[in-house]
Amino acid sequence: MRTDTVIGLLLAAFLVAGCGQRKTESFEALSFPDVTVPSMMESAQQRADYLAEHFWDRLTDPERAYPSDSSLVSGVLKEDVEQKFANWISVLDMTDLKVSEKAVSRLFRRISECEKKDSSSNVFETITALSEKYLYDPNSPLRNEEYYLHFAGRMASYDGIPSEMKDKYAYQARVCALNRLGTKAADFRFADRHGRMHTLHAIEAPLTLLFFSNPGCDACMNIIEMLKGEPAVSQMISEGVLAVVNIYIDEDIAAWRDYMPVYPDNWYNGFDPDLVIRTDNLYNVRAIPSLYLLDKEKGVILKDAPESKVMSYLTGIRF
Repeated sequence: MRTDTVIGLLLAAFLVAGCGQRKTESFEALSFPDVTVPSMMESAQQRADYLAEHFWDRLTDPERAYPSDSSLVSGVLKEDVEQKFANWISVLDMTDLKVSEKAVSRLFRRISECEKKDSSSNVFETITALSEKYLYDPNSPLRNEEYYLHFAGRMASYDGIPSEMKDKYAYQARVCALNRLGTKAADFRFADRHGRMHTLHAIEAPLTLLFFSNPGCDACMNIIEMLKGEPAVSQMISEGVLAVVNIYIDEDIAAWRDYMPVYPDNWYNGFDPDLVIRTDNLYNVRAIPSLYLLDKEKGVILKDAPESKVMSYLTGIRF
């Protein structure tokens, strides 16, 4: 299916009327106030770009006056707002980085205006919590440090939160700025099971999949089986189009060696003998497994990406 067709179908799904009105204890909950994309925008990409930027305009209108409590956000059920937040991330994924940064900046500015207009409103608190939950939590299948970087950076300088919260967001922004998309991934050396030393940048391949894993990790095993079981990926590895660099970054080398039969022989399987990847913050490895996809020059294509995105990218390559 063509990309523009897929985008059109997704946009149509997102613009369907919300969940209707549902009753809470004291208020008839409202549907999420979807925006209307101008009819003059005919291309799917134009519509996606507009929707990414203006998705929240009606809910975050400072003049909007509807109840906000433990179950409602400006009159809309929190669970509906949360679902829409996940939808919005999918829209952001249809845009380029400049558009997504503009969209995140606009959302932050508008929720800040809502907070200033009415400090009892929980629009700001809800969107802030959802941003961290969906974009930064290492277990989120929608995590994206590029999107979260812009949000955390603005939170770090926001005067409406305590200084310790500012420090937290400043730290998050710093680590999200490591190995950004389009930049060259940090180099490091690693040792293989024979004690031979290698460096990431010395690996020669059009694509490199950097895989931080642990022995005995069930999620890591799922990724190993997924990579081994996909014919297109296996072909890319065997033909030298893709190099898999599977790195252990902790200290139990005996356990790592015992797990060696699990790892494919045509991968680069190694450990960090200097323990610098984690301790020196070369990479923001907040959870294992973690996947990075790099180009021939070791530029970052995907960063700490969910395996579904990695597999979608790899299986979409035609060679």
